[in-house]
Formats: sequence, structure tokens, C-alpha cells
Amino acid sequence: MTVAVVPVPFDPALLRPRILHIGFGAFARAHPMVYLNQGLGTAGGDWGVVAARLNSGAEALSELDTADGLYHVAEADGETMSLRQIGVLCGTCHPARDGADALPDLIAAPDLSLILLTITEKGYCTRGGALDMENGAIRADLDGTNLPQTAIGVIVAGLERRRAAGGEGLTILSCDNQPDNGALTRAAVLGFARAKGGDLAGWIERRVRFPSSMVDRIVPAMTEDGRALITEALGREDDNAILCEPFRQWVIEDNFVGQPPPFAAGGALLVPDVQPFEEMKLRLLNGAHTTLAWVGQLLGHETVADCMGNPPLRSAIRQLMLREQAPTLRLPEDVDVTAYADDLLARFGNTRLKHQLVQIAMDSSQKMPQRLFAPVASNLKAGRPWSVSALALAAWIEGLQSLGPIDDPRRDELRLAARGADPVAAIFGLTDLIPAELIPNETFTDTVRSVFTQIQAKGIGPVLDMSLTEQQP
Repeated sequence: MTVAVVPVPFDPALLRPRILHIGFGAFARAHPMVYLNQGLGTAGGDWGVVAARLNSGAEALSELDTADGLYHVAEADGETMSLRQIGVLCGTCHPARDGADALPDLIAAPDLSLILLTITEKGYCTRGGALDMENGAIRADLDGTNLPQTAIGVIVAGLERRRAAGGEGLTILSCDNQPDNGALTRAAVLGFARAKGGDLAGWIERRVRFPSSMVDRIVPAMTEDGRALITEALGREDDNAILCEPFRQWVIEDNFVGQPPPFAAGGALLVPDVQPFEEMKLRLLNGAHTTLAWVGQLLGHETVADCMGNPPLRSAIRQLMLREQAPTLRLPEDVDVTAYADDLLARFGNTRLKHQLVQIAMDSSQKMPQRLFAPVASNLKAGRPWSVSALALAAWIEGLQSLGPIDDPRRDELRLAARGADPVAAIFGLTDLIPAELIPNETFTDTVRSVFTQIQAKGIGPVLDMSLTEQQP
């Protein structure tokens, strides 16, 4: 294997804490930090990052501090690997270690211009596009007895302090896989501020901007094999390193308070409308990933690359992307969707990445609406086929019954529904899970129920083959 080591291309001593990244995990290390690292090397600037987490991860942040914020991103495929040293961090913060006031105080600090978020779908505490006022954590934060614990509560507390100090507005940029994630973040933050009362919500509406963004890079959780690969290539251990694929893409709505960090100089695309890119990625890549997570596990596979070694499953994913998902999209200009789909399949087959299906299956109730339900609704309305989508939904319900522990914020109600006399109807009847255009829709429910029944009677393999009876794209 050919290995290239790329050092930090700027002087980290020049950085100031101008960005706060909440939810700093593997993806944050391997995606937005890489863009900023390269952008600072190309265009210069003082845009340093404070890495923060809210719940777990205090020890990992302390390890970054011990390493002076330096770590490596290993971009690997079957033949080459690039080890890029990242030097954008100028500090870390965790409420369990630094106190509950630390993050709100950082948000109020005059140097801060941008908050980045990678808090996963459930971190926004929304339901139906608005803040979920029935969420226990949100209710506890609004109670006001203690300082807030949720990301949304922490952000609003910080903005309240910022306004009280006479501070300027700032930008809050979501990097999570949700449609129109900027508007969703805005709705959650404003919903919390309004619930607190006073005129803070008005100040936020005037002073804070919430651009949307589309992020794309496959970054699995680190494994021992990944650590060993990096250690061998680097010649020493780096406990903070992360392994990912070479491909990366970031499309950001150009809607910042003041000048943005040099993300564009690092390769990001700033555009007036993110939606075409966002929907293409959410449905083609993420929709395929969710399908693989459930169908693949039922077939006995453990990783995405394992799934790509299964010819019928690989064909089903290509059919899903080109025959079922692509027709629902308003594609960006100059995008060859067939080439895009085939590139995705090649990326999925990267054997250097041990992308666990169990990891992808986490929080599926938060992912299904944008990844599968919305395109199915479009296909039903247009009379287009959706056999692989039906297979994916039926496999999800079967997996809720037969697979191991389920990591999902709606786990208990999903498990209860899946064990009922009519699990398909019970799950599709859960509040705020299914889009309104699919309720009631007997064709939708009956089709998924039929596939689910066939899986239980015949097993997943024969039913997968049945979904491929159409002419292949």
C-alpha cells in the first residue's frame, strides 16, 4: 500500500477559539475539521475550534488536550492511504469535566462566530419539524431548576448570555443527515427560546442564522484493525486518529453572519440552495445504507463491504437508487445519477472500512422518514415501483422482532408494536413516524405487510430475489 503523510499546513499557535463544535465525534474529526484544516492551509486565518461533547466522551476530549489537539485522519481504500494531520483544535469542553456553565459561557464569548453541530437526528429533540415539548429532557431543561443538558437547551442558554453581554449574532450550522437541517435547527432553537418566554426569540430571529448543509463521507467507528493499520503506516500510535474513505463532499448554504471560515478554500461548495444535493445524498446514499443495515443483518452480514460481496443484494441496492430513489429527486445540475450510484456502490465496497451494519441501524425511527418513507410516498403518487423500499421496511420490522438489542430513542414503543398481532399496522400507526400522505394508505400498508409475511414464511434470501424481478437499470 502507498502511504502519504501530510503535516498540518499552518501554524496552530495563530488560532483563536472562533468555532464551537458540539457533538465532536468521529465524523466531526474526519469531515468538517478536514475542510477547515485544508482551508486554513490555503487561505490562512485564525479560525480555531473548541471541540465539545455533552454526555459521554469527556475522556476522549482530554486525550485530545494531551496531544495538543493534534490527530491524524487516515483516508484509505484498497491501494492507497493518506495520513493527514489535523491542527485546527485550540481547546475542548465537556460539562462533566468543566462545569455546566462552561459551554454557555463559550457561546457568549465575543471571539465565537460559528457553532457546528453533529448531534445526530435525536439530538435536536424535534417531532414533526418542531421542538418536541413532550421530550423529557426538553421539559427538564425548560423547568429551569438546573442548567440545561440538551444541545438545544445549552445553545439557547449561551445565546441568552450572549445577548445579555451585548454580543453580536452568530451562525449555527448543522452537519447532521436531515433534510433542511438548518430550518430544523432554527425551529428547535426558537421553539425552546419561545417556551422560556421574554424577547430572546426575537433577538435570535434577527441576529442568528441557520444555514443548511449536506455532508458526505463514510466514517465508521474505529476498530482494532483500523488502529493497527494507522499505527503501522504512521510508525507510532495515535489514539485520537480516525479512519475513513478518501471521498468527501460538503455543500453549504451561503447564509452566514459575517464572513464564513475558509471551508470553501478547503473544498466545500457554498451555494444558495442545498436541497437538491441534500435530497440526493439522503435518499441515494443514506437510504441505501439503511436498507443494507436491516436486509444485510437478516442475511447474516456484519459490514457494508460484506453486503457488496452479495450479488443479489448489490443489485437490489442499485435498483433502489436508480429505479426507486432517483425518480423522486430534483437533481443538481450536471449530475449523472447513474455514475453517482455506481460510485456509491464502489465506495460501499471499500474493504478498508469496517462499517458495521449495527452502527448504521441505530436510531432508524429518526432516519426512515427522509430516507425511505418520503420517496415511497412520491412513488406511490406517481405509480412507480418501490419493491426494494418495501423489502427494506419489512426487513426493519422483522429486525425489530428478531435481531438483538435495538438502539433507538423509540425502542420501547417499536418493540411493543413489532410484537403485536399486526406489527406492520402497529408500527405504521405510531405517532409522527409516517408522513401524512401515507396515512391512511392501504396500498402502502398492505404491500409492506405482504413482504413482511413472505420474509417470515420463506426467509429474507428468497424475498430479496423476488424484489429483483424487474428489469435491472
